[in-house]
Amino acid sequence: MTFSWFPSLISTDGSTMVFANVLLQQLGLPVPAVPTLMLNASRAPNFGTLLTLLLAAVSASLIADLIWFQAGKLFGYKVLTLLCKLSINPGSCVNQTEARFIRWGMWSLVFGKFIPGFSTVAPPVAGALGMSRSKFLIASAIGAGLWAGLALLLGYALQAQIALALLLLAEHGIQIAAIFGTLLALWLGVKFWQKKRFEYLALMPHISAKELQQLLASDTKPRVIDLRSYALIRESGIFPNALVREMNHVGDLVNAIGFDQTIVTLCACPADAAAVDAAHTLKALGFLDVRPLSGGFDSWQALQTEALTSA
Repeated sequence: MTFSWFPSLISTDGSTMVFANVLLQQLGLPVPAVPTLMLNASRAPNFGTLLTLLLAAVSASLIADLIWFQAGKLFGYKVLTLLCKLSINPGSCVNQTEARFIRWGMWSLVFGKFIPGFSTVAPPVAGALGMSRSKFLIASAIGAGLWAGLALLLGYALQAQIALALLLLAEHGIQIAAIFGTLLALWLGVKFWQKKRFEYLALMPHISAKELQQLLASDTKPRVIDLRSYALIRESGIFPNALVREMNHVGDLVNAIGFDQTIVTLCACPADAAAVDAAHTLKALGFLDVRPLSGGFDSWQALQTEALTSA
């Protein structure tokens, strides 16, 4: 079996292929666009064709980014949480995305295109944090132009090497496909193992919002560790008397809390992921009773709303 049809497929309508691939990738589908950009650039006869491919890529990227930006403006962090449910560690996805955006500002939209996965989750954060549409579009356009332009120039510069690779693919397609299939299976196996490992760690005992409320009303009050970012706390509300900590500063609590005190960790992320990670970190440091809040801040907020409604 050969893949002699593959080169002709690329040359049919490069700009349409690039537009579709980039649009789908930036919307969040696992369809890498860099190989498509490089392959089509390698068959471009001149810089005019490269410019057409660049415009197609930037246009597609801006359309997808604007969709996620508007979703972030309308629905806030719920959109980011939804996107991060697709990741292996959804807690770190939520926390790292916002931390990067707050640290880098609009530059996160420029250079975020080069970070796998980040280019999709950054636009809703920009919308949720109230960035202006004009500033967002400028930063996104620059980022898309740099990312797509670099891939296109690389493909154009490596025309001979890519042509040789296509020739090998046409002649030995089945063997090459088998090699890539094996590598893909290994990669998926590692990701599956990571996901199962996280699910196993998440089996640790949790505490419900009602149980936490009862503990807070008792004489032996627990210490609550809020792992949400300050921006998210401003948007969704505070947890009274909680210690706010970023995930990478949880270890600092050894100097602030007794090892025998009950600790409850909470976040606002899928599967209570950050709260589970923090609880395991604290247990490893020697804290005896650490439990994540089941359902996170949303479950606590729902309990308070229910109490107000029934009062």
